[in-house]
Order: sequence, then structure tokens, then C-alpha cells
Amino acid sequence: MKKHFLLLIIILLSACKNEQEAKKEEVILWTPYNDSIEVAANGDHEIGRMQYKLIQSKVLDKNEVFRPLYEEVSKLTEGEYQKLLPMILEQDIFVIRNHIKEGRLTYENLVLFYLYRIYKYELNNETTLNTIIALNKDVVAQARELDRENEKGIAAQTQHPIYGMPILLKDNINALGMKTTAGSIALMDNEVDDSFIVQQLKKNGALILGKVNLSEWAYFLCSGCPVGYSAYGGQTLNPYGRKVFETGGSSSGSGTAVAANYAVAAVGTETSGSILSPSSQNSVVGLKPTIGLLSRSGIVPISSTLDTPGPMTKNVRDNANLLSAMFGYDESDPASVEDNFMGVLSVGLHPIPFSEMRLGAIKELMESDSIYKQTIEDLKEAGATIIEFTPPEVAMNGFLSILNIDMRNDLKSYLKEKTNPELVKITSIADAVIFNNADSLVRIPYGQALFEGILSDTTTTTELEEIKSNLEKNGRTFFDTAMDKYKLDAVLSINNYHAGYAAVAKYPALTIPMGYKVSGEPISLTFIGKQFSEAHLLNMGKSYEDNFHNRVMPKDYQN
Repeated sequence: MKKHFLLLIIILLSACKNEQEAKKEEVILWTPYNDSIEVAANGDHEIGRMQYKLIQSKVLDKNEVFRPLYEEVSKLTEGEYQKLLPMILEQDIFVIRNHIKEGRLTYENLVLFYLYRIYKYELNNETTLNTIIALNKDVVAQARELDRENEKGIAAQTQHPIYGMPILLKDNINALGMKTTAGSIALMDNEVDDSFIVQQLKKNGALILGKVNLSEWAYFLCSGCPVGYSAYGGQTLNPYGRKVFETGGSSSGSGTAVAANYAVAAVGTETSGSILSPSSQNSVVGLKPTIGLLSRSGIVPISSTLDTPGPMTKNVRDNANLLSAMFGYDESDPASVEDNFMGVLSVGLHPIPFSEMRLGAIKELMESDSIYKQTIEDLKEAGATIIEFTPPEVAMNGFLSILNIDMRNDLKSYLKEKTNPELVKITSIADAVIFNNADSLVRIPYGQALFEGILSDTTTTTELEEIKSNLEKNGRTFFDTAMDKYKLDAVLSINNYHAGYAAVAKYPALTIPMGYKVSGEPISLTFIGKQFSEAHLLNMGKSYEDNFHNRVMPKDYQN
């Protein structure tokens, strides 16, 4: 009788547990809504590509994204969140680390703070930016483990500054435990191992918080379509003006998430303007590094000639820290360079005086943009030597063919080497075109003109190599003519205006908030330098940032 009673208790407890698990699974955090009114309201937007066809994804269920961590996040009360706010919001990595070192903050609370903000804004259809499309379900447990290690007395000096910092990834960057979709329904089941840069981040102690939306296939799918749109993630929106201002692309989610303080920092990728554009549009600091400084292995490609990942942050010093945390020679990437670039990690310790800077200002921009012109005047007044010049006219013929032929070849290699054929059924661009056409309303509502262009491009291997050589030479001529003549440290541009020239030259570019237009739209100052001048660009950028303090948080995401 006693045995039967114990068995009954076990059965009842098991049933109770199963019922609790079922209820947990049934928690509804987000409900799809009819976005037709929002879509119609943007029907007459002055920018054609902001005349949206949809806002929310037709395939992504946010409940599946947010439910696994809901129990953890719900333990943090609003009062506790408000106490954490001044220690974390808009603070740089070293301030946050100091709070942890002095016992006012834990890694667990740091992660929960960012998750709380994400749940608070992204599950509300009035504030969602449609930027978070995956979360690392183990991130809170991983943060607790770092806290345990911290209690054991691991010396702070042995830790990279990125240790314990929650980082978001653009969803074309492979990360174990989360799908890598590139925004495409064709890759929505793409389970992968860590990319090389994610391995480096983890080696240095970073916490991968989740994945963010992007312009589908890194904005190389449709022609004239909205930036920040993907069939998998929906339409990313700008926190400075939802449906008012463009997000920039293709690292749209990285820019919007950093601007809204959803993480310490994010990683984006660029072929031509895809870090500079969304960083500028969202008033954050973005660095497009020299090609080869960071590995591209395990990143869904456009072009092995021009692609690079890069850091997107709220300030220059965090940008340097995130950049250095991804360094490392990768033998599987032919462009990878073997160098530690120690000067990057010490950015900000020895600011460069303006009196030692020689900067080039583009005359056309001086005449056409009042904010740029005033910035140049301010830099002169601060002591910088400014040389106004007109860049030489250089041909950019064949640029599109680099993207077409590289993507045709490089994507095929990625799909063969990095994906599981049982989960990902496409093996080429041609397969992707067929896949998309099978349900064009859902998979390609804006068409796939650029994919079709890839298939029709007849550029030969010999012709392509000649194009690459000519464009690299022309891109460098565009900048070097003035830089060499006047011994300039950098050329100053706006946003991603000269990203194409920097791309083919394989030169680094750093964009930093410069101010806001009368409309409230962000605008940024972009420093472009020669190869591997990242430390110098960042040091100049730090001086500029410290002296002018241009970044302002988006007003609807300050609490």
C-alpha cells in the first residue's frame, strides 16, 4: 500500500510538472497584428523605398524567440531595472566593468538589463524596431558562470575588456545555437558552428546575446527595396523616427539595436556602406576595417574581394575594444593578416591633439551640407589643419560585376562548406531564385532583380580580375591624390557617401555622430584613411567625440 501511495505521488508530481511545462510553452508574449494601416500611412513617403509593403514578418513568430528566456527576464522587477539604468544605459565598457569590479553590478544583472529592454520595447507593437530575431537561450546561465569565475578571483588584468559584455550579431554571422538566415526564408533552418570572429569573441569572454535583423542577403537581393527589410525578420525600423527615417543597411539591426541600447555593442558586416550607412542613420559609431583585418570565415558572403565584419557601438573606445576582441589570423581566409595591432586596444589613453591632425575636407560637401561645413569650421577652430580639395574623377566601371561574380561563387562555397544539406536545400543563387519564385508574395515581395542580375552577368574570370585591379587603383587614386600631396591623416566624408571608393581601395572608414538635421534625422562624420590605419582613425575619432559630444539617445528609448 505504501509503495502504491509513493507511486501515486510521483505520478501526480510528474503530471503537475508536465502541466507547468505546458503552461510555460503556452505563454503568449506577442500577438501578430494587422499592419495594413501602418503600411498605408507610408504609402506617400517622399523616399520611394520607404513605401513599405509590410512591417512585420510573415514567418517569424516572436513568441518562439522570446519565450525561452521569459522566466528569467520576468524575475527582474521594474524597480530593479530602474536601479540598474544609470549604471548601464549609454555607459561605456570601462564604466560597466568598474561597476562589476566594485560589486555594484553582476554579469547576470547586466544581461538581464539588456534583455529587459528588449522585451519591453520589442514586444510592444508601438515601439518595436523589429530588430531582434534570435536570442541565445543560454546567455543568462553563461553570465552566471562568469559571475562564479569572478568570485573565484580571476585577475581583471588577464581579461580582455570585452569579457562579460553582451554582444549582438548581424544575422549573416554564424553562431552556434542560433540559426544564421541572412534574412532569407531559404536559410531559416540553417544551423551552424561559430564563425571565426565569434570564436574569438567567446575566447575573450564576450557573451553573445542574440541575432539582429538585416537587409536580406546583405541588401543584394532586390533593387530599390527598403533597407532593413528581410523576408525572415520583417521591416527593421529606426528608433529616431519609426517609419520616418531609413535604418540604413545592410547592418540595419546592428545599428538600430545599438542606438536603442539593446546591448553593449553589435557586429555588422560591410561590402560597400553596410556598416557606415546604418551607423550613420542611427547615430552610432561604426568602423569598416581594412579588408583582411578581421576574418570572414563563417559569414554569409557577397564578395570575398570586398566583404568585412566590423564593430558598431555607442562610442569610439567601445568600438576599439570590440574590434580588438575579434582579431586573429585565420588560415582559412586568404585575405587574413597576421598582426596584433596593439594600438587599437589603447585607443583613448593618449588622445591626439587637434593641432597634430591634418584632415582633408571635400569641397563639394562643404558647399552642399551645412552641418558638414560647420563641423569643418569647428575642427579648424579646435586647431586641426584642414585642406579643402576636390577628389579626382575616377571610373567605377565594373563594380557591380565584382559583386555578381563573387557572390555567385562565394555563396556556393559557403552553402557547401558551412551548411547542413538536410536543413538547407539551396546550393546556389540559381536554386535561391527558383525557391523564391515558388512563393513570391511571401519570399520576395519586392522582387529579386539583383539575384537575377547575378545569373545573367557574363563577365569572364580574366575580365573580373582586370576590373578588380582597375577599381582598387582608382579607389586609391580618389583618396591618395590629396592624402599624399598634403600629407593628410584622413579624408572627411559624410555617412556612407564615399563608401564605394573606400570599398574598392580596401581602405578603412570610421563614422561618428556629427549631429542631427532639422527633421531629427542623424548625420555622421566619416574618417577615411589608408590601409591598416584603424588605430590612428580611432584615436582621432576619440578626440573628435570627446570634444563635440554629438550623440543623443533616441527620445522614445531612454527609460
